[in-house]
Amino acid sequence: MPRIIPSDETSAHGLEDCLEMLDSVPFEPEDEDSLGNGAVALKRLANNSHFLGDLLIEQLKVGHRGGGIESAYGPQSIVLSRMRGRSFLRANIWPSEQESCFRASGSDAFVYGVPHDHNFSFLTAGYFGPGYGSDYYEYDYESVAGYRGEVCDLRFVERTHLEEGKLMLYRANLDIHSQLPPENMSVSLNIMHIDPAKAWSDQYGFDLDSNAVTGVLNPTSTECSCAVRWAWAATRRWTLPNGRGANIPATGSGWRVSRRAAGWCGGPHATPCGAKPSYREASCLQRKQRRSAARSNAPTRARRPSSRGKGR
Repeated sequence: MPRIIPSDETSAHGLEDCLEMLDSVPFEPEDEDSLGNGAVALKRLANNSHFLGDLLIEQLKVGHRGGGIESAYGPQSIVLSRMRGRSFLRANIWPSEQESCFRASGSDAFVYGVPHDHNFSFLTAGYFGPGYGSDYYEYDYESVAGYRGEVCDLRFVERTHLEEGKLMLYRANLDIHSQLPPENMSVSLNIMHIDPAKAWSDQYGFDLDSNAVTGVLNPTSTECSCAVRWAWAATRRWTLPNGRGANIPATGSGWRVSRRAAGWCGGPHATPCGAKPSYREASCLQRKQRRSAARSNAPTRARRPSSRGKGR
């Protein structure tokens, strides 16, 4: 389960003071000194019971005329800072089942009851309310190929809540949780760590009844890597992960070509180039191993056979 960070910090500070602390020691969750500094900075911000309400009131005053930070998150997430180094601050609002937004949108809109891991680490603090609950699991990311229906060794740890003042570090590609609505509306604060290398890692959804993978939640890690590798490879013959060679006709845009090539890689798209191999046949695990090698500064590339005697 996420690592609990003990803290007896009682002082409070504002958003700018928090950001200054994170600027002085950039947040790196795998470094204990940096993690300790981030924990103090976030806990002091969580001890300030007025800053978020004041910020939201000011944003409501200006409305659409500016002042907010654009993001790809849903309405429950409030981005509190721009990227600073490799991290940024975020607040999340967690409605209870009694809230009108929950009744109107349903649990899926707030990712309740959707077991998943993360391909990034983040430090979180309970800011307001009893906190959302979670059933926590752990697993061995490197042993999972990642195809839909693959049964994994999920190890249940415990069920707990993110109550006010509690600090937890969610560790990338290790901690799995299935979130539960809080008894009353709650708010959490997060320091989000963005590691460019982790963008190549898959984030999975899981079914807790069967311990099976339900799918890849971040398609950029697999589909876009296929696109980057294959879009420029039209009309060339390559040795693919399953050992077969293939001539990929140069028809349509590069993206269309990459989608066709993704079919050979075992991606989720149907391919007109022939029967799509299964995830097992195309070896998701091989792709994961190649991405792991890339993260270790030892990139591996598909071997390009000699083109002598072969038409373009």
